[in-house]
Amino acid sequence: MASHQECMDNDVSDFLRFGQVIQGSQFVSVRSCLEFEPEAIHLLCKLFQKPVVPVGLLPPLPSNEDKRDEKWEAIKAWLDSKREKSVFYVELGSEVNLSQEFMHQLAFGFEERVSDRGLVLSGWAPPLRILDHSSTGGFLTHCGWSSIIEGLSFCRALILFFGVSLDQGLNARLMHGKKVGLEIERDEMDGSFSSDLVARTIRQVMVEPEGGPLRANAWAVREIFGNVALGNKYLDHFAQFIEEYAPATGKV
Repeated sequence: MASHQECMDNDVSDFLRFGQVIQGSQFVSVRSCLEFEPEAIHLLCKLFQKPVVPVGLLPPLPSNEDKRDEKWEAIKAWLDSKREKSVFYVELGSEVNLSQEFMHQLAFGFEERVSDRGLVLSGWAPPLRILDHSSTGGFLTHCGWSSIIEGLSFCRALILFFGVSLDQGLNARLMHGKKVGLEIERDEMDGSFSSDLVARTIRQVMVEPEGGPLRANAWAVREIFGNVALGNKYLDHFAQFIEEYAPATGKV
């Protein structure tokens, strides 16, 4: 699979493309809600000088996958053998392209924290089922917005390790600032980090007393991130906006 950088046009940056799309739009819809970040949504209205319509967080729906799936049964058996909230789930996404050195530092950090008690899965794994399991207590995410929403929908405190896409670093800082997760500290110049910092961040989020507020906040925001009724309200409002906006402008 080609990386994000390989897909970019050297002559036209993604920032320019984004700005031109916004400039040419009649309105902007965002996957967010006023309950979580009202200031940001109001600021976008001022910056863009056009309507900004939140469509809600679109939390994941319950899985309809075959409950008899053999791979899931093996994963579930392993999770069932662990204490409640003792497992942290690692998901780096399909587009994170780490250097060998960075991958080693992550792996050494995991090894320092879990030693031979971990489970490595090759290929795809069912994230919603894993996050929903009672033994899962933390979630190391690459900070894609969908990944964050999935984690907080199941009230899992976040261990923030952002990847390479434009929004992931901003998402990490936002969640760190909202105190629902803790960012793995990295060098501001080259993005480097140490295995000790990985292990320390996992330990703080999962078990140490100073991580208590993070775990409590992650539990509290489930009322926003996992609220299907709230999401449906936003979708109804968006549909109403489209219906009323089109006749008023003659175009969408």
